[in-house]
Amino acid sequence: MATNVFLDKSSRPDERALEEALGSAYPRWAEIRSHLGAEYGQPVEEWKFYGQKSGWTMKSLLKKRNLFFFAPCQDCFRISFVFGDRAVAMIEKNGLPDALIEEVKNAKKYAEGRGLRIEVKTKHDVEHVKRLIAIKVAG
Repeated sequence: MATNVFLDKSSRPDERALEEALGSAYPRWAEIRSHLGAEYGQPVEEWKFYGQKSGWTMKSLLKKRNLFFFAPCQDCFRISFVFGDRAVAMIEKNGLPDALIEEVKNAKKYAEGRGLRIEVKTKHDVEHVKRLIAIKVAG
């Protein structure tokens, strides 16, 4: 997996720095944001510094409910979800790639659910994220 580019605690990311860091991946992030706003309403975005290894990560919340975590990397980004049992069952039946299904099924189960991280580099990855957001909202 790619490394978060914002590792300096004293420098909170802004939109300009984000666009610069994401480079060719910025339009993919913009598409996900636009999709969220159009389909579900504007989420609240909260930046938090999680430590020297993790760096700055943005938490996206919809009506106080955690949707996902966003980590900016050089020319790509990571989106991390946590899914409960009902949502995991929906993922298995949603026609997503077998690798994603296996990853979430085999993820360690915590009280909050099972984690799934996706490194977004392509248009296909964006479509997978959109489907996972729909499952997260429904589940």
